[in-house]
Amino acid sequence: MSTPSLDDLRRQIDELDSQLVALMAQRLQLTGQVGQLKSRLGQPLYVPSREQALIAARREEAQRLGVNPDLAEDVLRRLMRESYLSQKGRGFKKSRTDQRSVVVVGGRGQLGSLFVQWFELSDYAVHVIDQDNSHQLHDALADNPALVLISVPIAVTAEVIANLPKLPNDCILADLTSVKESPLQAMLSVHEGPVVGLHPMFGPNVSTLAKQLIVVTPGRDSQGTEWLMQQLQTWGVHLEHLDAVEHDQAMSLIQVMRHISTFAYGVHLMQEQANLDQLQRLSSPIYRLELMMVGRLFAQSPSLYADIILAEPDNFSMIRRYLARFNQLLDSLESQGKDAFVTTFNDVAAWFGADAEIFLKESTALLQQADDARARV
Repeated sequence: MSTPSLDDLRRQIDELDSQLVALMAQRLQLTGQVGQLKSRLGQPLYVPSREQALIAARREEAQRLGVNPDLAEDVLRRLMRESYLSQKGRGFKKSRTDQRSVVVVGGRGQLGSLFVQWFELSDYAVHVIDQDNSHQLHDALADNPALVLISVPIAVTAEVIANLPKLPNDCILADLTSVKESPLQAMLSVHEGPVVGLHPMFGPNVSTLAKQLIVVTPGRDSQGTEWLMQQLQTWGVHLEHLDAVEHDQAMSLIQVMRHISTFAYGVHLMQEQANLDQLQRLSSPIYRLELMMVGRLFAQSPSLYADIILAEPDNFSMIRRYLARFNQLLDSLESQGKDAFVTTFNDVAAWFGADAEIFLKESTALLQQADDARARV
C-alpha cells in the first residue's frame, strides 16, 4: 500500500471537519427542541448540575479514546454557549400566572433596555419610562404593575426613587445600580411593599443571561419578591444573596480598585506616548489580555465608571491606602532590592494559598484561548 500524499491526508481532514460541522448542526437542532420544552415547562435555561455531569462524562470518554479531555471540554463548552443563544430566541415561561405588567424606569438606557428585552421574551407587558416620557409614569402605575425596576445612572438613582409616586402595595420595587446601601434605603423609605436590590455583574452587551451573575441584596418581604427571583433563574441567571453593606465593601475591591487601576494605567500609556501597535506585536498572551482590558475600559462610557468610583466617599480612602502601599513597595524595592520583593511576594502567595494555583490553571486556559484566536500577519 502506497503512503498517502499530503493532499490525500488534507482531503480526509477536510471531510472529517465537514462531518463535525454537520454534527454541530444536528446538536443545535436538538438543543433547540430542548429549548422549546424548557420554555413550555418553565424550566431554567441553565442547569449547572446537568452541564457538569455532561462535561465530566465526555472528559472520561475523551480520556479513553486518547483525546485530550481539555480539548473535548473546550469544544463542548463552546457548543453549549451557542445552544443557550439559540434557546433564547424561543422565549421563556413567565413565573407569574396573571397579566400584571412591569415598569422599567430608565428602560431606554443600555442596561434597562436589556431587561426590557428579557421581560418581553417572557411575555410580560412592559412600560418603558425614560426622560422623554416621564409624564407617563402615573399611567403605567395605574396599570397595577407587579414590578417597578429602576435603571438610571448611580448619581440620580436616589433622587429618582424619592420622586416615585405611590406604588401598589404588593408591587416589587427594585434597582439595578452597582452600589446598594443608599438605593436600598431610598426604596425602603418610599415604598412599603416588597423591596430588593439587584446588581447585574455584567454589561448590557451580553447575548444571553445564561450563567450571568446578579447579586441580590434583600430589602423587605423576600416572599413577595420570590416570583422575580424565579424569573431571573428561568433566564439562566445565577443569584448570589448578600447584605447591602457587605456588597458595597466587596465592590470597592472588585470594581472600584480595578477601574481606577486600569484608568491610571491607560493615562500612563498615553502620557508616555506608548506605541500601541508595537506593544501588541511584542506582547505575550497575558500582556495582550491586560492591554485589551485597558482598551476595553476606554471604549465605554466615562460617566459610568466615574459614577462607580465616585459613588461612595469611602472609595477614596481605599484608593489612597492602595496608593500608599504602592509607594511603600516601591521604596522597599528601591532600598532593599530583590530580597524585600521576594519576602513580600511569598507572604502574599501564602495568603492566597491554594487559590493561587486554581487561578493559575484557569488563567492559563483563558490565555490559550486568547492566543488561539489571535491572527498574526
